Amino acid sequence: MKLLVIIGFSYLYAFFEIFLNIRQRRKGIMIALNDKGSLWLLYISITIGYILSFSIGATSIGRIYHWDTLFGIGVVLVIAGMIIRIQSILTLKNSFTYSVAKVEDHKLIETGMYRYIRHPGYLGQLLIFIGISISLSNWLSVIFMVIPIAIGYNYRVAVEERFMAEQFGQKYLNYKNKTKKIVPMIY
Repeated sequence: MKLLVIIGFSYLYAFFEIFLNIRQRRKGIMIALNDKGSLWLLYISITIGYILSFSIGATSIGRIYHWDTLFGIGVVLVIAGMIIRIQSILTLKNSFTYSVAKVEDHKLIETGMYRYIRHPGYLGQLLIFIGISISLSNWLSVIFMVIPIAIGYNYRVAVEERFMAEQFGQKYLNYKNKTKKIVPMIY
């Protein structure tokens, strides 16, 4: 039953992201794209992470036998990640894009969670993926989920930050100096 809940969360989250992506493309608010393949790398790294995590999670290799506790922790992380992800999207409003892109009337957002970290939406997504893998109650599942996804997000953040520096110049560099990348007060 718990495995069905985990799979259900995974599909629900995937449909949420696909829905937002399709909805955004229909609006056509993007002026200039500078994605450098980072969105595709994210799709690929997330897919690899899921395949590896669920594959090893289906075996007894790396199994931790505190299923209820880890399942509960995983669910809490998924819910926290969804709240952070949705809040970051709502804060960005029309500046939110799936591709690294300039939008009409593009503004540097420094309110809400963006006051402390530059990429709260990615923090939310990382919490979702970590929560899903923890809920599988297998330490190898967590590693196999996190490593490929971290590679994808590391590249994505680098591309996005270069783009933002090009778009906003010194204003973005000043913002960058007073905020952390993904984890408040740490990184």
